[in-house]
Amino acid sequence: MPARKMRIEVFDSEGNKYTISLEGNISREKAVKILDLIELLGGIPSSNPVSASSPYKMSKIEKVKAIIEKNFPLTWFSSREVQEAYEDEFKEPINLSTVSTYLSRLADRGFLMASSNSRIKRYKMVTEITRQAIRFMTKK
Repeated sequence: MPARKMRIEVFDSEGNKYTISLEGNISREKAVKILDLIELLGGIPSSNPVSASSPYKMSKIEKVKAIIEKNFPLTWFSSREVQEAYEDEFKEPINLSTVSTYLSRLADRGFLMASSNSRIKRYKMVTEITRQAIRFMTKK
C-alpha cells in the first residue's frame, strides 16, 4: 500500500486553529481516532445545534451556522438567502454585510465551500462526503 498524506485543519468554537498532519500507512481506524480527538476539542459538533432551545444564548455567527445547517444542508446558497432565512427564523434583522462576513469566515474555517462568478458568490456546506472526497484527492 503506498504512503498517504493527510492534513486536517479544524477551528474550535473559540476560533483556535488545530492542524494535524498524517503521513504513512493511514487506516480508517486511525482516521476515526483523529476525528474523535477533534470532536473532543470542539471542532466537530457531536449533536445538531440547529434546534437550540435558547437561540438568544447563541452568537450571531452560531445562528448563521444553524440557519445553514437547517435550511441549506445540501444546496448552494447566497448571502441574501441566508439573510432572509435568518430574519424569518430569529425574528431579528441582520445586515447583509454581516452575513457575508460570517459566510466568508465559515468558508475560511472549512465549514463552507465558496464559488463565485462575476456577479454573485455562492456557498455550500461541506459535508462528510465532501471531506472524504477532498481527502481522497489530496492523498498521494
